[in-house]
Amino acid sequence: MKGGWRRTESGGHEFFLEYEQLNVMGCVEFAATLGSVVLLIVTLPFSLFWCFKVVQEYERAVIFRLGRLRRGGARGPGIFFVLPCIDSYCKVDLRTVSFDVPPQEALTKDSVTVTVDAVVYYRIEDPLNAVVKVTNYSNSTRLLAMTTLRNILGTRKLAEILSDREAISHAMQASLDVATDPWGVKVERVEIKDVSLPQQLQRAMAAEAEASREARAKVIAAEGEMKASRALKEASDVINQSPAALQLRYLQTLNNISAEKNSTIIFPLPIDLISYFVDVKRSSEASEVI
Repeated sequence: MKGGWRRTESGGHEFFLEYEQLNVMGCVEFAATLGSVVLLIVTLPFSLFWCFKVVQEYERAVIFRLGRLRRGGARGPGIFFVLPCIDSYCKVDLRTVSFDVPPQEALTKDSVTVTVDAVVYYRIEDPLNAVVKVTNYSNSTRLLAMTTLRNILGTRKLAEILSDREAISHAMQASLDVATDPWGVKVERVEIKDVSLPQQLQRAMAAEAEASREARAKVIAAEGEMKASRALKEASDVINQSPAALQLRYLQTLNNISAEKNSTIIFPLPIDLISYFVDVKRSSEASEVI
């Protein structure tokens, strides 16, 4: 028995007493236990092969006697003892288990259909709850993972799903951990494996990305042309200040052409020289007309 003071819902205080329920065996249970012990003694030493059980370091055994959970919690690792005919036990593996969440097709917040699959890692933290409070903790965790993944995808936009998978994994892990805690299951990690988009949407996104790259390429090319034109203008101003610079540039060009062992050499002519002959021809034609 234990007692104490506690706060009520109305804001006051009250004194309470709690009585522990005594685990008293009934007549049928006492008779069955006594018969099991007699059978164990009569069949010695052969009964020892069925009475002593062994569980590994990574296992625990939950024992039931006539349907009741035995005191002392889960047994193991090592050897434990069970009575024949009245005791039954269930082994629970404490190692981390992983399973693939089947691809789930969901509608995102911005009305885009995506298919996402994930991997979930979990382990048994409380063997008693895993056996007593849920029928099949493995199957229940799988079904809950599929439902949780679809629910989380429905609250995210497509851009968030593609760029922020880690946040989705953490949100899914926290949701699963809260739901599976009463079952004695601890969800350790959740990873998003792949996000699949419809073929039509993939083509549209590829066309959008290609158009964006082409636009950036044109802008970069235009900026390069502008910088090149400015550099040419500055070079022409420098050459205009010194007429000998044009001749030196001409000789340098001939040197570069001859260094490549080409059989053709181009001799550029100044535009001013050609314009002089054009002007002379025009003046002569005008005099003939007069």
